Amino acid sequence: MQIGANAGQTVSLEIKDMRAKALNISSGDAGGEKTITLLNGQQQKVWFTENARSNNGVSDEITEYTLDISSNEKAQAVIVVVDDAIQRVSEERSRLGALQNRLEYTVDNLKYMNENLTASESRIRDLDMAQEMTNFTKNNILNQAAQAMLAQANQLPQGVLQLLK
Repeated sequence: MQIGANAGQTVSLEIKDMRAKALNISSGDAGGEKTITLLNGQQQKVWFTENARSNNGVSDEITEYTLDISSNEKAQAVIVVVDDAIQRVSEERSRLGALQNRLEYTVDNLKYMNENLTASESRIRDLDMAQEMTNFTKNNILNQAAQAMLAQANQLPQGVLQLLK
């Protein structure tokens, strides 16, 4: 998205998949043992068990599989996977928070730029108005002076005519 006045001032926004399947805490594929890769790169075995079957109106049946905690070993594996999911969500939240701060800063900056632009435009309009008023006053004075000179010039011949009578 565009965040500045110039071309190239953009920021990209990508929100990662935070659904249960993407976080490895649910499986739509199949039950049983599955090896997943954690954030730190380690491999972790987990077991999925059938949780629910439903009909979505498109296919006959959908089966959802959830993490199996039926034994101590499986429960400990689930704890590792859930901790990893929490870490993934926390990292995504912090990344989105940083992006939100950046966007808020950009919005505030654009508000200040708009305010400064409006103030500058107002000063320019005030200056233009003052200049036009000065020109008007100058022209008005010149006009009055011309009228006074014309009136005086018209009085001179009449004064001569008065003397001749």
